[in-house]
Amino acid sequence: MSEPTGAARRRGPFKVGDQVQLTDPKGRHYTFTLEAGKNFHTHKGSFPHDELIGAPEGSVVRTTGNVAYLALRPLLPDYVLSMPRGAAVVYPKDAGQILAFADIFPGARVVEAGVGSGSLSSFLLRAIGDQGMLHSYERREDFADIARQNIERYFGGPHPAWQLTVGDLQDNLSDTDVDRVILDMLAPWECLEAVSKALVPGGILCCYVATTTQLARTVESIREIGCFNEPTAWENMIRNWHIEGLAVRPDHRMIGHTGFLLTARRLADGVEPPMRRRRPAKGAYGEDYAGPNADGGTGR
Repeated sequence: MSEPTGAARRRGPFKVGDQVQLTDPKGRHYTFTLEAGKNFHTHKGSFPHDELIGAPEGSVVRTTGNVAYLALRPLLPDYVLSMPRGAAVVYPKDAGQILAFADIFPGARVVEAGVGSGSLSSFLLRAIGDQGMLHSYERREDFADIARQNIERYFGGPHPAWQLTVGDLQDNLSDTDVDRVILDMLAPWECLEAVSKALVPGGILCCYVATTTQLARTVESIREIGCFNEPTAWENMIRNWHIEGLAVRPDHRMIGHTGFLLTARRLADGVEPPMRRRRPAKGAYGEDYAGPNADGGTGR
């Protein structure tokens, strides 16, 4: 039985073509590709790539300046933060939430719109495996080219489960019986009609947006289209901790707001979502508001 795509690059001694992440004594990272006969240079000296080729992962190398560097393969979260970018990447903290709360499973049929630099696509492909399907839509060809290079670089070549289309999702979506749809784009509400036709009953729509105005319009549009359950929206933040003897305290810096996430599930055809029991606060909808709940939630 053949190994899953990219698995051979994740274990065993270092080989020519492997990505290596060096960590210096101050915790700074340097990523490069192993090539026979080449040297890695820093302001603290150099060492030959050949010294790592054939060595086990977790080895320590010393430069000509006698500075020690720990050599490991970069984890996928490390890789997506250091890879070439055309557009902003989906940060690992958000990608992890998407994989969990969009319930991405091996063999899943997934559609995503807004590939950017290929960060989220890499996480999705690794989660669905070779037997799944990821169809990615990207409006900009230059972004699509960068994403393709980043993904093939990580997996060691084209991934058998990946299809990339340059164009708008709402104009090009032809997939059916889709399990999950991930929208990372400026106006996800423009795709809801197309997405609702592609998703299977019980399928999950997950949107990633940057601002509160985008979040509000997306949620209201999901309610208005009427074939999803009540959306759930949230954001997540990460704060590392400094631990040194008795000095245990939170770091002064943290990974704060990067974007909002929301999920909703496709209802069966012909089913209306149950009436919301929660009444919105008085004044939640202004006089000029004409969308869902324009009656203030009274149902009249």
